[in-house]
Amino acid sequence: LYWFIDQYLSDNLDETGFCDDFYYSYDLEVDRNTLTDIEKTAFASLSKVSDRFSLDEEDQKLYPGTYSTVKELKEKIIETKERLQQQSG
Repeated sequence: LYWFIDQYLSDNLDETGFCDDFYYSYDLEVDRNTLTDIEKTAFASLSKVSDRFSLDEEDQKLYPGTYSTVKELKEKIIETKERLQQQSG
């Protein structure tokens, strides 16, 4: 999960790729009992935003607040990275 965050922030992974990879890893594979409390909170919050991500601006206009935008996703990824760094600092 950390790797996906770093890859996205390094422009090596686009929004769709990030959301797909994060979903498959976090939602389907990660044993949440192995996560710290900070990781559980941070990744759950990021999952909510990434699960609702859509590049379709028409979706965003028709259903405001339902879909996450590129800006919202990037902000949440940065916030998650900062929150996780506090844990190790």
